[in-house]
Amino acid sequence: MRRQIVAGNWKMNNDLVETETLINDLKKQTKTSHAEVKIAPTFTSLWSAFQATREDDIEVVAQNMHFAENGAYTGEISASMLKSIGVKTVILGHSERRAYFNETDADLAKKVDTAMANNMEVIFCFGEELQDRKSGNEEKVVEAQIKKALFHLEASAFKKIILAYEPVWAIGTGETATPQQAQDMHAFIRKTLATNYGKEVANAVSILYGGSVKPNNAKEIFSKPDVDGGLIGGASLKAQDFYAIVNAF
Repeated sequence: MRRQIVAGNWKMNNDLVETETLINDLKKQTKTSHAEVKIAPTFTSLWSAFQATREDDIEVVAQNMHFAENGAYTGEISASMLKSIGVKTVILGHSERRAYFNETDADLAKKVDTAMANNMEVIFCFGEELQDRKSGNEEKVVEAQIKKALFHLEASAFKKIILAYEPVWAIGTGETATPQQAQDMHAFIRKTLATNYGKEVANAVSILYGGSVKPNNAKEIFSKPDVDGGLIGGASLKAQDFYAIVNAF
């Protein structure tokens, strides 16, 4: 059975005190599903968040990571730095990193390689823009993003890969892909994996949906056979809303 995962990407929100308060609020919530819970605070709060959750069923993950092990990369964070504070999972390829910081598929392939070399798990994000969806090219765009960044890997590496499909036009816009649109793309992604790596690999990889998932639509989205959870943005900043999504399974 594939892992069911709900990950909260807190983006550039919450200072240290606010992070600790939100984590305390999360710990008061009751989890009734078997879904794994992950949270991604900002870099300055990772150690505090790890310390606060080390006895709880919440994993702290990073929002980004550089591809170099060390060196003259002012302002960047390496895999070994993350691992030194207990962080073993990193989000890579988020649409905001692609759009605002010009991360390319080639950059992301190098970051993925570094994560694999450091035995880290990756939540790999990808998804089409609105113009791609309107022109009917969404599958071509998604396939290219996955192949260029991931398909140089050995099949065994996918044990450390979680995929996160996020239609860019449905992030922070108030627009949401319908549950069937999400299912259709997830099924396509799984088919693409199967074509290149076989059905066993494809059926084992968890594929999360990220695109304005809320407590009122999570249950229907998560009920689709190829949707294994969500990468949650704004709704993860409120403990009650986040756990309502976690419990939607």
